[in-house]
Amino acid sequence: MNRLSSFRNSFAANGIDGALIGAAGNRRYLSGFSGSAGWIVVSPLRACLAVDFRYVEQARQQSPDFEVLYIKGDISGWLADLVSGMDIGRLGVESDHLSLTTYRSVCRAAQAAKTDFQVTPIKSTVEPLRAVKDADELACITRACAMADSALEHVMPSIEAGLTEKQLAWQIENLIRQEGSEPLPFEIIVASGPNSAMPHARPTDRPIAAGEPIIIDLGARCGGYCCDMTRTYVVGKGDERFNNVYNTVLGAQASAIALIRDGMSAGAADGLVRGMIDEAGYGECFGHGLGHGIGLDAHEGPRLGPASDDMLAENMVFTIEPGVYLPGWGGVRIEDTVTIAGGKVLALTNAGKKSRLNGGKTL
Repeated sequence: MNRLSSFRNSFAANGIDGALIGAAGNRRYLSGFSGSAGWIVVSPLRACLAVDFRYVEQARQQSPDFEVLYIKGDISGWLADLVSGMDIGRLGVESDHLSLTTYRSVCRAAQAAKTDFQVTPIKSTVEPLRAVKDADELACITRACAMADSALEHVMPSIEAGLTEKQLAWQIENLIRQEGSEPLPFEIIVASGPNSAMPHARPTDRPIAAGEPIIIDLGARCGGYCCDMTRTYVVGKGDERFNNVYNTVLGAQASAIALIRDGMSAGAADGLVRGMIDEAGYGECFGHGLGHGIGLDAHEGPRLGPASDDMLAENMVFTIEPGVYLPGWGGVRIEDTVTIAGGKVLALTNAGKKSRLNGGKTL
């Protein structure tokens, strides 16, 4: 119940005395409930988990510290009586996650309530709590990272010219699931040649060719917690451009891992790498942030980007993933899931970063 206590402690700063939580990651973090639908309503004295018929028994098993309520129909039909009964005068709702349609339904419930309550949009209340991981969370993420590392190691012998992006992506997904992963946190990216210039390319039927970059972005999930890792390879010998871009990205990532510290702002961390890539002449080709937090969601806080004022702290988990993308040629991205341990960065994904492949062997 420490998570609930910490969440309740945020009420005063947000000007509320109760909250409605529907975002899946926030819901699971507070209650342990992993179902795909449901609502949490929290007041200073009560914590309720409202679910439909599909999830009543699951909610009772996974969330023993919550009152489990069986609900039917639109939220406006049951929320009014529940909030009135919990003595909530100002109900906070997640402005980053609530659709306009649902927000209007919540407002209708407020108008229909026997005891009036005010609907107050709030932002980032559970997310800051989630950003710092406890020992159990770190153990799950570490295990997910080991799954991803192992899958990539085992697929290496099959990476050769002529294999299509889709074929390679399927091999990787199959290996990750064999390692014991729960449903993958995102679709695996395998992008070769010009396709690798798209940071979020999707695998196609394009055959991999010798001498061109191949970006592989994969993740695994354990106990609900995700990892994220990217490696870039070339079959055979990369040309001068590939070697120059690859070494620039690899050096930038290594510097970030060496220099990022507890207490540094996420914006400053991004700036360390962005300056190096800019100095190498590729500044305009690094268009995304240095990284993102990862946990129950594949993308969560902290955000590592030029405008981020998030502060990096002990036991946060995030990615470090500089990339350079050249339209018409391809791209290079190298990414690890890391945590801050003992004040400095500790990599949790550890697959090798040798880029050259020849008949499936790294050179």
